[in-house]
Amino acid sequence: MADRILELSGVDIRYGLFQAVFGVDLSVERGEAVAIIGANGAGKSTLLNAIAGLVPVHQGSITYQGQPLDGVPAHKRVGMGIALVPEGRRIFASLTVEENLLIGAHSGRPGPWDVGKVLDTFPLLQRLMKRQTAGLSGGERQALAIGRGLMSNPDLILLDEVSLGLAPIVVKQVYEAIPAIRSQGTTVLVVEQDVNQALAVADRFSCLLEGRVSLSGDTTNVDHARITEAYFGLTAAHGGPGSDTGSGEGAA
Repeated sequence: MADRILELSGVDIRYGLFQAVFGVDLSVERGEAVAIIGANGAGKSTLLNAIAGLVPVHQGSITYQGQPLDGVPAHKRVGMGIALVPEGRRIFASLTVEENLLIGAHSGRPGPWDVGKVLDTFPLLQRLMKRQTAGLSGGERQALAIGRGLMSNPDLILLDEVSLGLAPIVVKQVYEAIPAIRSQGTTVLVVEQDVNQALAVADRFSCLLEGRVSLSGDTTNVDHARITEAYFGLTAAHGGPGSDTGSGEGAA
């Protein structure tokens, strides 16, 4: 693909003396969906937060639409077309569903996403528009969080742990919206522990293990045994976690 929207090169991320991410390379082409999979604590959310500008990159670079993001604050990244749907949803509980959606449009970016388009994509929100969000179910809150992110008309939406705390049937319903999101030209980068769900909607994947890319590849030809090894670090007997998996380690 010739139109690269996001590229990470040799990214290290630290929290004080603790290093959470080690030398990660990742590329995302415009219009595709890429999944970052891995167990809890693998560094997935940290990586998304770095792209969104919420944590600094210690070493390496993040380039968005050909522009380096070094020193660009999070709110300006929203204006550039990057939207983060954070782990835990973080919607405003004292506001109504409609008010939460309208807050998402504060950047004023032009594009296809407005309240009507969000409701078309997540019809379960239609009857809830005047309801305060404190009483919503987990699935309704997740749909609202994604809808709020889309209201900024992003070119790239970052979805962090979409399935967290949701029943399988609700997860399925939320993930069914991703093709509709992509159909509007929005590129999707999703972080997920649920491997099967993530691979079902993504074109490519990268698996993180202890902050390093342990396996990456195309989802159309997936070797689930190798993904299991990369996910849990079961390659230790053959050289340890992070050893060459033969599927483009360190790149996506």
